[in-house]
Amino acid sequence: MNASCTDRRRLLIATSGAGALAAAATAVPFLSSFAPSERARAAGAPVEADVSKLAPGSMMTVEWRGKPVWILHRTPDMLTALARHEARLADAGSAMPQQPGYAANRSRAAREPFLVVIGICTHLGCSPTEKLASGADSGLGEDWPGGFLCPCHGSLFDLAGRVFRNQPAPTNLEVPPYQWLSDTRVLIGDDGRGEV
Repeated sequence: MNASCTDRRRLLIATSGAGALAAAATAVPFLSSFAPSERARAAGAPVEADVSKLAPGSMMTVEWRGKPVWILHRTPDMLTALARHEARLADAGSAMPQQPGYAANRSRAAREPFLVVIGICTHLGCSPTEKLASGADSGLGEDWPGGFLCPCHGSLFDLAGRVFRNQPAPTNLEVPPYQWLSDTRVLIGDDGRGEV
């Protein structure tokens, strides 16, 4: 092999290597532009809520993924009332997958006094209002057990977020994945079981 062939081969290898590096340098910024921004990642991040000052019978709202999440500290009377109207509910046993497995129970909760649900009606995405008082004080009649009313189309939900029969909303309110970090701190958006 003569010197000119060797020189050509070296030149070809050097230009091919430089071309490969240039292609990689161009591709990296292009491909990284498809990654979500820090703001987008933060919008989907789990949210921690402190319920230490949430009195029984009261509710607080936190935001997770741009949605309102309600945390209701139910009283013993509220929990007892859940069994009294199950015949009037569309999905009393939470058969539809609107909650993680640990919340597929009568109270739809991992820790019974606390209800954690996404405050968006499953009909058309309106935000229901709280009608926690039972009976005539609620404005919804003597037989109202307490719960939530969607003002847009009239869907009614009980104090476990379960929808009543013959309502526009097809399913119960959604329970997000969550876990208790302590007796007073709940992490919404991560249940430690891989459901996010």
